[in-house]
Amino acid sequence: MSGCCSSEPANALRAEFLKARIYDQVRCDLERIERALQRHLSSSVPLIEVVGRYIVNSGGKRLRPLLMILSARLCGYQGDQEVDLAVAFELLHAATLLHDDVVDNAEIRRKNPAANTIWGNPAVVLIGDYLYSQAIRTTVCYKDLRILEVFSATTSRIAEGEVLQLIHSDDLETDEAAYMEVITRKTADLMTAACQIGAIFAGAGPQEESALRDYGHHLGIAFQLTDDALDYVGSVGELGKPVGNDIQEGKATLPLIHALGRAEDGQRDLIRSAFLSEAPLEREQIEVIQKLVLDLGGVDYTFQKAAHHLDRARSNLGIFPESPAKSTLLDLADYVLCRRS
Repeated sequence: MSGCCSSEPANALRAEFLKARIYDQVRCDLERIERALQRHLSSSVPLIEVVGRYIVNSGGKRLRPLLMILSARLCGYQGDQEVDLAVAFELLHAATLLHDDVVDNAEIRRKNPAANTIWGNPAVVLIGDYLYSQAIRTTVCYKDLRILEVFSATTSRIAEGEVLQLIHSDDLETDEAAYMEVITRKTADLMTAACQIGAIFAGAGPQEESALRDYGHHLGIAFQLTDDALDYVGSVGELGKPVGNDIQEGKATLPLIHALGRAEDGQRDLIRSAFLSEAPLEREQIEVIQKLVLDLGGVDYTFQKAAHHLDRARSNLGIFPESPAKSTLLDLADYVLCRRS
């Protein structure tokens, strides 16, 4: 697989090397993002601030605001006025996480108790709405209609993705095309918008804007594909959530969809009975399904698809001259496939 190492130990070492190199390049930007995030989470309603800081400070990578900043820089922007706009992407992402956990009845988020298990569903939904509104308000402050159009259209598509995923919940007839539509809207579109808006903010031309939009699109798809594959082969310490979480929640992701297409009748019946069980699955049941999906090639197929999208993401950066921002965006593409969390 392009960009991925051939063995698990080598893969882990490569991921750590890339993570360290990326961090060296973006450390100052991350510090700026953190300061801006704290400002935007201030509210006269104490509970909003408490829950907002809980979800935002629970270990996120800040990938989306970084993509916006790096994209602007790749297109020649050299100022320091972009950070609040970049933070809008993290606020929007945090809002989707809060809403996701309510819909999924999640118990763990990034190795911590999910916010809804502490403050309850009503409070978490409303605070998610507040973060949505803060994100949009931030983009309005930049007084650029194209930025606002792209950002607001993205919020709509994310919501559509959530509804599509709900429709397909517990549906083993979900096919690859339907799955790809969900992850495009739920995950890839926000990264697409971050890269595209970075280009718009920097005043880039149509070719540069299109290239960065496509880079973000393919990076986002690969990111979710890798996440879904890791649910079958990762560990709770790496993922920050229970392994086999998608099986437990009745989510037919690509590893399972592909495995079902190759399964024999008995294997398909075994998967179906576990997947549709109303009772929580035992650890042993989850491990049986994970092994089946692995043996039937579902995980390998998903990683191969991720590698394909990352090749396409990298190819879109070819029009840009060499620069630190370009190197970091290329490193991010490599890291997405090698990461374990």
